[in-house]
Amino acid sequence: MSTLTTPAAPTARAARPAYRVTGRHVLRSEWTKLWSLRSTWITLGLGLVFLVAFGLISAARYNSNISSGQPLDPDFAGATALSLSLFGTNFAQLALGVLGVLVTAGEYSTGMIRSTLTGVPRRLPVLWSKSAVFGIVALLVGVIGAFLAFVFGSAIVAGTPAAMTLSDTGVLRSLLGAGLYLGLVGVIGVALGALLRSVAGGISVLVGALMLIPGLISLLPKSWQGDLSPYLPSNAGQSMFALTHDATSLAPGTGLLVFLGWTVLLLAGAAYRLARSDA
Repeated sequence: MSTLTTPAAPTARAARPAYRVTGRHVLRSEWTKLWSLRSTWITLGLGLVFLVAFGLISAARYNSNISSGQPLDPDFAGATALSLSLFGTNFAQLALGVLGVLVTAGEYSTGMIRSTLTGVPRRLPVLWSKSAVFGIVALLVGVIGAFLAFVFGSAIVAGTPAAMTLSDTGVLRSLLGAGLYLGLVGVIGVALGALLRSVAGGISVLVGALMLIPGLISLLPKSWQGDLSPYLPSNAGQSMFALTHDATSLAPGTGLLVFLGWTVLLLAGAAYRLARSDA
């Protein structure tokens, strides 16, 4: 007599653990997206080149002026190896700020932001992660570029009245301050991109705030200039890495607090719009 055997039931597959949206996962995602873009490598490279190259050009021009025995150019009056080396900061801030705008506004222009917010429904962690990732990258580029520009720039002007070394008072603080300033400029770019959701609009506001508004302030009565000018984003930020200060500029600590205030204000506006309106 034969016995019937029932086939063994297939072994149940182990249940796949549910994917959890954590801060670490969002940070890793934004890190991957940042470095997957060719524009990231190009623009960061340009920012570093601007910072170092313009600093070296400024130092070489100063040295040439001194060596020729001719009267110093008015632009070089009171120049130091530090101020000459950091001359490229004004150009580097545009490259890093523009890339910051692209980090957020670029996703709105391509529609990728919908996929991003679908994966992270709470939304705000996306903004914090983008700001943190790009802010740290811009900070590192700024610090590395500032130190490279100073090391080579101070070698060019060695033996001149502008000569300085890293051990001189205030030099290390100024170089770190320049890097921090560029890092915060990158965060401001991220905030503007998220707030305006337009690459052209974000870049326009960034350039206007950092470069055009200070010039327009000079058209106001002098009594107003003294009250407003030190608290503009660019002027407050530059006081973070200036070696000397006078009555028309802020102290480094005060400048840092003011510039942080502008950064937080823009991030708050971006966060409010991101939380309140659809992508």
